[in-house]
Amino acid sequence: MYRTVSVLEMAEGSRRHPQNLQGVLQLAVEAGSASDGPTLHEPLSQERMEFLRGALAEVCKGQMDEVEQMKQCVAVLLRDEGCREREGEGEGGEEDEEDEREAALDYLSDLCENLDNARDLMKMGGLDVCLSRCLCHSEAGIRWRAAQLIASCSQNMPEVQEYLLQQGALRTLLQLIDHDSHPTVRVKALYAVSCLVREQEAGLREFLSHDGFSVLMRGMQSECEKLRTKSAFLLLNLLTSHPEHKDTLLCMGMVQQLVAVLRLPHSSVHEHVLGVLCCLVEESGRGVSDCRDPSLGLEDLLNHKFQDLHGREESQEELEFCERLRAACFRGRPQEDNGMDR
Repeated sequence: MYRTVSVLEMAEGSRRHPQNLQGVLQLAVEAGSASDGPTLHEPLSQERMEFLRGALAEVCKGQMDEVEQMKQCVAVLLRDEGCREREGEGEGGEEDEEDEREAALDYLSDLCENLDNARDLMKMGGLDVCLSRCLCHSEAGIRWRAAQLIASCSQNMPEVQEYLLQQGALRTLLQLIDHDSHPTVRVKALYAVSCLVREQEAGLREFLSHDGFSVLMRGMQSECEKLRTKSAFLLLNLLTSHPEHKDTLLCMGMVQQLVAVLRLPHSSVHEHVLGVLCCLVEESGRGVSDCRDPSLGLEDLLNHKFQDLHGREESQEELEFCERLRAACFRGRPQEDNGMDR
């Protein structure tokens, strides 16, 4: 039977040992440099090569192959719920079981920063286990770690992105952003969505088919500041990369919703909201018209915001967005080369 403490030991060991060949070689070079003094950029001598081989063998000695480590982690995730309680360990065993699953997910996320490991985890069925057993688990600590693992595996990996989209991961993640009771789960789910839709045409199409823009709008209205900020940032990124979708947002009443967010107490989300508004009015008569709606009072709001933030170095980008929006909607288009373009 699988020894449950081993995953915790592997997670602890990952903090002490390099996670790939490059890290091992770097450790060997640093060790050699420390003992031999400053090194020169010259071809490796035979003696130096032997040292590196020895250092590599020493560091790798006793360590499990990373694929085998991932298999053991997946085995932990596949273990039946409450098996320790049935074996007589009671509530303490159940808590250990949850800790073990969390450690397994954490360790898999670390390993899958390596793109080859992310692909291997997909091929061995580990992502299926993550989706079916962990992403909607009753414990929030399992859910957000599962979302983190999906993000780690899918970032910059089209093959994994396409697989996760085929398995319906995006729809589940959007539901978590909208409905989960735990703020960390919602934030991590949004991060995973970002990894599946940015620079990924198929992901963006599915995002749109599930009314993803409305999910981001609701995220910007959340009580969780981190979720508000990250929702606005993703919306700005998508609109900057795909301006062809601005009419969709305008038809949703996005200008009115964004101005409502600007009326909330100032926070980091305001910079991204102003950036989105700038995108919506660029070469769009409908966008400018919506912003000029007298009922919104946007001109006065921008004037007050400009006065409040003027002179604050940390608010420079927000001020630039504010001035661009004022110029586009209330004083005509901003002049070229006015230093305000981001």
